[in-house]
Amino acid sequence: MSEYTRRRRTIARHGQLHTPGPVGQLLKFLAIGLAVVLVSGFGVGAYILYDFSSTVSANAVDLEGDAPVPPDIGEYKDGFNLVLTGVDTCEDDYKQYFGDRCTGGDSEGTLNDVNLLVHVSKDPRRITVVSFPRDLMIPIPECTDDDGNVHSAMSKRPLNVAYTDGGLNCVVKTISELTGQEVQFAASVTFGGVIEITNSIGGVDVCLANPIRDRYTGLDMTAGTHTVKGIEALQFLRTRHGVGDGSDLGRIGNQQQYMSSLARKMISGEVLGNVPVMLKLANTGLNNLEASTSLADPMKIVQIALAVREVPFEDIVFVQYPTGADYEDPNKVVPNYDAADQLWAAIEANAQLQITHQNNSNDGVVVEEPTAPAEETPTAEPTPGATATPENVVALPDSIKGNSAAQQTCSNGNVR
Repeated sequence: MSEYTRRRRTIARHGQLHTPGPVGQLLKFLAIGLAVVLVSGFGVGAYILYDFSSTVSANAVDLEGDAPVPPDIGEYKDGFNLVLTGVDTCEDDYKQYFGDRCTGGDSEGTLNDVNLLVHVSKDPRRITVVSFPRDLMIPIPECTDDDGNVHSAMSKRPLNVAYTDGGLNCVVKTISELTGQEVQFAASVTFGGVIEITNSIGGVDVCLANPIRDRYTGLDMTAGTHTVKGIEALQFLRTRHGVGDGSDLGRIGNQQQYMSSLARKMISGEVLGNVPVMLKLANTGLNNLEASTSLADPMKIVQIALAVREVPFEDIVFVQYPTGADYEDPNKVVPNYDAADQLWAAIEANAQLQITHQNNSNDGVVVEEPTAPAEETPTAEPTPGATATPENVVALPDSIKGNSAAQQTCSNGNVR
């Protein structure tokens, strides 16, 4: 890889530019992660063992400084972390959907355009999914790539060049040093399987508060609830001009709506109760997965399944890493370290996270307040399976956007 390719200045994708950004990866890698994790609980271990070993283990990536993984995931005193990243490899079967990203002057290299840190606490089990903007300007540490080449550190670069610089290992190392979180597991996926994944699970329901019309992705949707599949799901995850202020931060909110709906669908039984669908989904996903060595173990997948399958929706929280404007470049953002410190402290305390940010017209989604049924009374019995609000609730700073899987959010479309 040439020095120019490795350190090239990419086109800014946080601001409202006129070239379409690459597709969001959230559907694919979250679907893969949840599918592989949860299908293991349905007695198909032999299938997973065979397919996982043949498609994933051979391409497993070592993480720098990675400690040996305990035989039982329950031995992690404070839970564990996974980094999931979506990379924009231009695969032959799908590159026609991505315009200049795959054919123009910005087509070099492979960028990690979607980056998630998934924290799973110990007791009680809670899941916090932190999304990092791809145009977050931060230090990129010295990294060793898959071929053993060492790439020098960079003091301030967009997060999404980390994969170009040193592969999955570099993405993990960058996020770990930014957050102070030790990462035990990681995986990356290309955007090629979005259509197949959505079709495998029968689509995902999304809500639009206002219509979306986005000429860059070709998405044209009316207000209301839609089940998105195939190319429409791809367009929905790509759109940023179609929601909020047209920025990548608005797109993250819109993608998190998708993830919340996907989590509810899979955990509620629509997918988990259908073994053929799960097998098809797992097979599609595993053929496109690059995993860390620590994750390339079917038994570890089973343990993760047991760790997360009973987490209530209100304890599955999606947040955006807090940022501020980069005064050197209006199309980039920089970390809001004060707010981030409060987020990590709340996660370390295993508190139930409370989002205080009030969404506005610049955000990618609006929060739909639940409407109580007419017959409901103050003495109504609690919903079966609901958990009482714990004492250690932490209200996050209003600079941290997000929602729980128990909340219904709707896309803040650009047609009003």
